[in-house]
Amino acid sequence: MDFSSYKYSVSERFLRYVKIDTQSNSESLTYPSTEKQKNLGKLLADELKAMGLSDAHMDEYCYVYATLPANTTKKVPVICFCSHMDTSPDCSGANVNPIVHKNYKGGDIILPNDTTQIIKYSEHTNLANQLGNDIITTDGTTLLGADNKAGVAEIMDAMQFLVNHPEIKHGTIKVLFTPDEEIGRGVDKVNIKKLGADFAYTMDGETLGHIENETFSADGVTLTIKGFPTHPGFAKDKMQHAIKIAAEIIALIPKDKTPETTDKKQPFIHPTAINGGLEQVQLKFIIRAFDTPTLHSLEAELKHIAQQVVSKYNKCSFTFEVQEQYRNFKDVLDKHPQITEHAVEAVKRSGVKPVLSSIRGGTDGSRLSFMGLPCPNIFAGEHAFHSKQEWVSIQDMEKAVQTIVHLAAIWEERA
Repeated sequence: MDFSSYKYSVSERFLRYVKIDTQSNSESLTYPSTEKQKNLGKLLADELKAMGLSDAHMDEYCYVYATLPANTTKKVPVICFCSHMDTSPDCSGANVNPIVHKNYKGGDIILPNDTTQIIKYSEHTNLANQLGNDIITTDGTTLLGADNKAGVAEIMDAMQFLVNHPEIKHGTIKVLFTPDEEIGRGVDKVNIKKLGADFAYTMDGETLGHIENETFSADGVTLTIKGFPTHPGFAKDKMQHAIKIAAEIIALIPKDKTPETTDKKQPFIHPTAINGGLEQVQLKFIIRAFDTPTLHSLEAELKHIAQQVVSKYNKCSFTFEVQEQYRNFKDVLDKHPQITEHAVEAVKRSGVKPVLSSIRGGTDGSRLSFMGLPCPNIFAGEHAFHSKQEWVSIQDMEKAVQTIVHLAAIWEERA
């Protein structure tokens, strides 16, 4: 398969897409959580239609569906490529000003509109693999949105390539773009039956060549503490302060079980929000582990800490609620080894060394896999996501486009 003369559209698309603010909002109760996500969804549906995917549309919940029909007589499993359109609430996604640093020569990258934002060569180790490449960053005042508009642009360009090259045989290919992935609702309203795919791939990974076939298992915990308020002038031996009780609980979380002290396969307990006052405080946690028994063990440990602390206060109580978020999709993918095997071969054909890895997080694929659509995650090239130092390489995105195209062909070849 020859890409040497192909004029990629991935970087041009990406630079357009990141300027559309699609930040999601975890406090919202609507679907999608922000109406502005529909601005990108409508644009993508229109562009897919324009390239020949005639059924492309955005539904009421901001999901974009499209079909590239098969051009082979073989019976090939229906494959879906999926990316999310929203950006993280952790950092502003409004008024993104992307900058292309051509022919990167090494060293730190100082972002011009906030010079305190420095992408340090010593800290961003993958920069060592980017010499001579073209790197896209922001101006330092917002995130970039490579998570996951890089994946969106890659899928779009790959569909354009396949439309332009009908000699490449493939089965039916489905495209799915989702809202609200960053707030854990990315597949809440997806219509699996309408999608009609057998297997899927999310394009939402980090480093060039990486295929992620394992994720955390994840739960959320809401811990509500009820204190005993009194007037502070008459509080001696009476007041039992909910904020201070909450602080005691957080202080007792083992220091070796937090995100800032763990890596690789190590689990963690992570407080994400605190709200309230003297009378009542609500603490939010996320719990992460690569296997469900360890996940449940961490939840039991946190609950025991709360019991220990609150038991010292005779007028106080607490409630402890666990919300399942997603589970390690390796349990599903192991039953369908060809999905990962085909991805490994596609990366090889793109001239890149494939690396199987684990995600210290999750993707839409985590939940899709348990909804009957087995779905590993493939690199999109995004780095330092959820921050103002986010960056992506144009050449890495182009390799992701090649990987998608090769994947489509491999499924047809091996059918």
